[in-house]
Amino acid sequence: MHRQLLSEGQPRVNPKRVYRVMKAAGLLLALHTGNPTRTHEGTVATLKSNLRWCSDAFEIRCWNGERVQVAFSLDCCDREAMRFVATTGGLTGELVRDLIAETLEYRFGAGCRRASHPIEWLTDNGPAYTAHETREFGRSLGLLIRTTPAYSPESNGMAESFVKSFKRDYVHLTRLDSAEAVLLQLPAWFHDYNTVHPHKALKMRSPREFRLAASTH
Repeated sequence: MHRQLLSEGQPRVNPKRVYRVMKAAGLLLALHTGNPTRTHEGTVATLKSNLRWCSDAFEIRCWNGERVQVAFSLDCCDREAMRFVATTGGLTGELVRDLIAETLEYRFGAGCRRASHPIEWLTDNGPAYTAHETREFGRSLGLLIRTTPAYSPESNGMAESFVKSFKRDYVHLTRLDSAEAVLLQLPAWFHDYNTVHPHKALKMRSPREFRLAASTH
């Protein structure tokens, strides 16, 4: 909506006013989907891109009973979902290592084998992430391996928030007939999230719009 209004020379919509109208009409979504018993400790967001990346995995259940496992990497400043891997099997350390390598090349160029400066790699304690080979591989590429404290998954809250948004705005609104159908749609979902999906923390811009604006200042 903002893009269309700006292209027509019209003033932007006031999101607070829209919120009040939607609240009065009972049109707001639930503020959360669970009942957390632990508080988030620490700040995940960064002031610049490529200082901290976070990663997590989630499952998509298809209507025919098949399941797709998806892991992704997210920048903790611009919120871009930089790369993802998907499988109909279990998420392995090899797939996570592929994800790390692809993310590094995406941000620093094809053939890059080591980050030019230390970058934190924040994940939960899943076995694919904590595998010795994965941790050593990440360190060899210049990443500072960070995992969430035991029994405190909220410490990777930015990745968890992405999963909720992604499922709400893409997975739950699309036909999920089979794993093949899901795998075919995943690239378009991630592309739309990165280029179109507005983010409150980015002043209602998409991740790539935010990155473009930051690069011109």
